[in-house]
Amino acid sequence: MNPPDSQPHVAIACGGTGGHLFPGVAVGRELLNRGAAVTLFVSTKEVDRQAVASLPAAFGIETLPAVGLTRGRAMASALNAMRSVRRARACFGARPTAAVLAMGGFTSLPVVFAGRSRGAVTFLHESNTIPGRANRWLAPWVTACFVGFEEAAARLRYRNVTVTGTPVRDGFVPTDPAAARVALGLDPNRPVLLVVGGSQGAEGVNRLVIQALPQLLAAAPELQVFHIAGTRDAEAVRAAAAPFGSRVRVVAFHLAMDCALAAATVAVSRSGASSLAEFAAMRLPSVLIPYPAATDDHQRANARAMVRVGAARLLEQVGARPEDLVREVLALAADSTQRGEMAQRLADIDSPGAAGRIAERVMAAIGAVASPVRTSGSLNLTPPRTRETLA
Repeated sequence: MNPPDSQPHVAIACGGTGGHLFPGVAVGRELLNRGAAVTLFVSTKEVDRQAVASLPAAFGIETLPAVGLTRGRAMASALNAMRSVRRARACFGARPTAAVLAMGGFTSLPVVFAGRSRGAVTFLHESNTIPGRANRWLAPWVTACFVGFEEAAARLRYRNVTVTGTPVRDGFVPTDPAAARVALGLDPNRPVLLVVGGSQGAEGVNRLVIQALPQLLAAAPELQVFHIAGTRDAEAVRAAAAPFGSRVRVVAFHLAMDCALAAATVAVSRSGASSLAEFAAMRLPSVLIPYPAATDDHQRANARAMVRVGAARLLEQVGARPEDLVREVLALAADSTQRGEMAQRLADIDSPGAAGRIAERVMAAIGAVASPVRTSGSLNLTPPRTRETLA
């Protein structure tokens, strides 16, 4: 889809993982509300394909062949990066682009460099406490940086950094758990454990949960489980959960995460920054199991930031036993007082409006004037002292 020429055009590079894509979509909606035309640059991954399929027609979508830089794929990465730069330049040549916003990940580099070559104002957003490699490379080349955590500001080593929080999609507000459980095909009157590993690296979480299920469900007879296992592991998880019948529902992918989080009493999850922002917005207590192979161990850093303020519990995957997971889940599921205290800590760190704040800054930079229609949630764990914060 090509946006109308009368609107200022903003490109958002956000493909590769849900942690990049969904915050990018949230900012994109705010830009659309402010009168901009928006094109999302995404990857060929399945998570991107499924997510953009449900977006309104107002979004332009461009798919890039870029792949992450991994061992043994350097040549393929370089070739696809060059193809992606050419593709983005062609798009920007056909449709003048006022601004580019990179949300991190391997789609960011070619879109930012193509945008700079066409005279666009460029920005990046970093959700994690430890910035990703792409954003570290891009920081010196963009006009301004936005971050979700104050800790990330110093690590970007760039003078113009603003703590905005991490954008959260529409609909992530606490709501009636019973109605959400009915929508998921669950008993509305029984507590729910939500298990979600994220778009990458869920195998360790899936295996640990499968091993813990017999003990967990025996100790908590009322508990039911909604397990988002990922396409790779879904069949194996379904087979392992079959003996427990309707108490465990397994799906490969679930796009309506606002409904899943609303239904949950407790979550077991990886600790990507986007998920943590959604937990804060929904006031959902969680047991976080960081992906141990995450670049620069950023998921562990994210989880520790949450634990430090009492907003989550942490379980290390390496060395974890099924009984360890059972203990952590039951400690929250059986103690409404502790859940209430954790929900308050989550409310304290939830700072709604990240997507709107970023959109306002982008629109101001390109000289466009518009009034906000709605705002989205954000996560800001550490009150900033020395760097600019958007109120």
